Amino acid sequence: MTKIEKIVLSYSGGLDTSIILKWLQETYGCQVVTFTADLGQGEELEPARAKAEMSGVEDIRIVDLREEFVRDFVFPMLRANTLYEGQYLLGSSIARPLIAKHLVGIAREVGADAVAHGATGKGNDQVRFELAVNALDPSLKVIAPWRQWNIRSRMQLLEYAEQHHILVPSDKRGEAPFSIDANLLHTSTEGKILENPAEVAPDHVYQRTVDPVDAPNTPEVITIGFERGDPVSVNGKAMTPAALLTKLNGLGGRHGVGRLDLVENRFIGMKSRGIYETPGGTILLAAHRGIESITLDRAAAHLKDEIMPRYAELIYNGFWFAPEREMLQALIDQSQAFVSGEVAIRLYKGSASVISRTSPCSLYSADLVTFEESAIAYDHHDAEGFIRLNGLRLRRWAARNGR
Repeated sequence: MTKIEKIVLSYSGGLDTSIILKWLQETYGCQVVTFTADLGQGEELEPARAKAEMSGVEDIRIVDLREEFVRDFVFPMLRANTLYEGQYLLGSSIARPLIAKHLVGIAREVGADAVAHGATGKGNDQVRFELAVNALDPSLKVIAPWRQWNIRSRMQLLEYAEQHHILVPSDKRGEAPFSIDANLLHTSTEGKILENPAEVAPDHVYQRTVDPVDAPNTPEVITIGFERGDPVSVNGKAMTPAALLTKLNGLGGRHGVGRLDLVENRFIGMKSRGIYETPGGTILLAAHRGIESITLDRAAAHLKDEIMPRYAELIYNGFWFAPEREMLQALIDQSQAFVSGEVAIRLYKGSASVISRTSPCSLYSADLVTFEESAIAYDHHDAEGFIRLNGLRLRRWAARNGR
């Protein structure tokens, strides 16, 4: 085994990473620094500090990354109207490069020669973490215990915890719980009954949204302000990125907005089923498309729609720090120079619908589109030549085919 001097571990304080912490200490016999990212997961993070202290960790890092997460990762992604496989708002995918960035930063700061994560060998996260580390600091070794140790079952995991006096909460001792990931953008739930895509997800799976059937019977209209493609206000009140997303999560959750039951294609080759809740992100996607509809040129808007699936796939597969993602980001950001204004959204029974949009940079002209007499000169006869030229190739094609 390669000699390791110091490791920085991405640490949640949960059962898996608590066991991984002890395994790293025993296996490598070196100092382990724990790093816990506050991404707005809605959990108290101080217990993670206490658990790390109980395991003899001297350097414990708990970092509030909520503003950076939304400002530098979620908002750039939303500028592209990003959806993976046409539906998924990439709540887990977009968090991993940020965590990896800080893992690498802390490793450099403390002189560590390795980083470690708790992602399993079947999932996407191992790829995302490690590709990010490859891009940011190839000199660092990456330790993935789930691919290295001989623990192969949940029972063995609990036995290891008992042998090493690692506290296991009573609710973790029985049947395997749902696998849950949460941050300011979303919650995702996998496992148990959800592993059968034919089974209906039970109501208790949902954490941030009410059932649309039980949502208020009265619609609620909100206004979102945009500047250069990024949301900056809700109902006229300016907010920081994290505060704005938090506000929209509350509004959307109350109206049952943002639920998704998805069978997706993992990068490593298997299909998986997950339940996602992204109330604020769903509202922002609708609002952003609304403001773009009056501020983007047709060809620019269509080009964005063409590259979006490729951009989404890069994020999903872990290539946030790859040159091609950065190239696409530059194109996307260039398109947002005039995407400013306000959009009114109606929230009702699980839907977030655009009902009006205004912009000082609007390309929309009522004088051009009106059926009434227009102040702008438009000669209807011009359309005849336009149609005839566009039909030229079709006429030649029809003649060749004997039509």
